[in-house]
Amino acid sequence: MEGELALLGKYIGAGLATIGLGGAGIGVGHVAGNFLAGALRNPSAAAGQTATLFVGIAFAEALGIFSFLIALLLMFAV
Repeated sequence: MEGELALLGKYIGAGLATIGLGGAGIGVGHVAGNFLAGALRNPSAAAGQTATLFVGIAFAEALGIFSFLIALLLMFAV
């Protein structure tokens, strides 16, 4: 019985850790949307902000990948 409870807790924890994947999707959409809003307001400055766009997307995606890694660790390593 205790082994089943620990297994249940592990799966619940892994499921909760994957909430970060949704957060990463929301973050990427927010970064890209704000970039497009700024680019439409001032098209001449858009080229200079493209690198900042990619850095923001990379940070948001990295958080999603980290949460996926935590979920995998909870499922298979604990």
